Amino acid sequence: MYRLSLLLLFLSGLLRPIHAQKAPARKIGELHIPMTAEKWSYAPGQVEFITSKEKETTVMKIIKGPKSIVLKDVTFSNGTIEYDVELTGPGFPGINFRMDADQRNGENFYLRSFGKVTTDVRTTLQYAPIVNGMSMWDLTDEYQTGATMYESGWNHVKLVVSGRQMKAYVNDMSKPALIVPELESPKMSGGISLSGSVNYANFVIKPDVTESINPEAGYNLVAHDTRYLRNWLVSEPVVFPFGKEPVVGVQSTYGKAGPAELPDSTARWSPIKAESRNIVNVSRRYAHKDGEVRLLAWLKTSIQSNKAQERLLNLGFSDEVWVFVNGQLLYADKNYFGTPQQKFPSGRCTIENTTIKLPLKEGKNEILIGLANYFYGWGIVARLDDTVGIQVMK
Repeated sequence: MYRLSLLLLFLSGLLRPIHAQKAPARKIGELHIPMTAEKWSYAPGQVEFITSKEKETTVMKIIKGPKSIVLKDVTFSNGTIEYDVELTGPGFPGINFRMDADQRNGENFYLRSFGKVTTDVRTTLQYAPIVNGMSMWDLTDEYQTGATMYESGWNHVKLVVSGRQMKAYVNDMSKPALIVPELESPKMSGGISLSGSVNYANFVIKPDVTESINPEAGYNLVAHDTRYLRNWLVSEPVVFPFGKEPVVGVQSTYGKAGPAELPDSTARWSPIKAESRNIVNVSRRYAHKDGEVRLLAWLKTSIQSNKAQERLLNLGFSDEVWVFVNGQLLYADKNYFGTPQQKFPSGRCTIENTTIKLPLKEGKNEILIGLANYFYGWGIVARLDDTVGIQVMK
């Protein structure tokens, strides 16, 4: 018995230092960010810091926008971000993360606060990348959904970010409200900021706590669909004042066709490819001018057909298009958000916007699209109904 006790004492002495060495390696440091003036950068009069008896902590009360409140001295790459938000009026309260120093590129997650919502209202929350200083919310219709959200009282938000993927939880921590399989900002690391005329509290960052989410982009359901037109050429954009339309060369009363003012041999073209969701995102190539300046660019591609045939083209666009086939105007339309001209769904650029009958001749067919935009994301998405007897530009 005496020898057994000595053996147990000896083994416990060996185990204690091993345990003591491993414990710090398993520990992940949590950053509890105080809602105090010295931790955040903001404009004078934009923020108040108050003590909440209900939350038993200091609360950031954003009085007015539109600029975001920037967290000082913190760079975020991967991990978990949690916070509480109290909705105090209509707006789009949200968080930007992985933002570059000039706040022009990063990721954005936000809620829509416009009164009582139910879980089946799919516009309750949304993820959108920020590219060249512009939110791509109207090019990311897939990344919005419903959730349980309280019009009064506090809502708890948790974002889990790992490489190119994100899970977003709102109030219900048992399952994510939204899963983003591929974050689309060019930034993989950067700053954090908050926005919206709301109250924020209990802001916590858990670096590298990622719920074992694969950092690689998730499976893309449309990556192998050969019907999409993915390869285009794009012209340099020009300022295109409101009220101006391209001269399209329509037939006159007397049987004479006026000349169309389409890109000629002097036009400068560069290749542009559709991104993972098959959006041709012109915003990523050409940044918008300051203010609501209407710009026009031209996109073109080609389709080789083994016979004369008619195909259906599903087209999404933001904001205006003029579609030509072999130099002839086929379709012109507008997709202005918040107007009677907006396309389903709600003025966003999706493959559901419109369907066009595409007359193809035997041989090579040129598809030319004039694309005008002034409002947020700028791009198209195009898909044929079938590709039997057809070759699209590679």
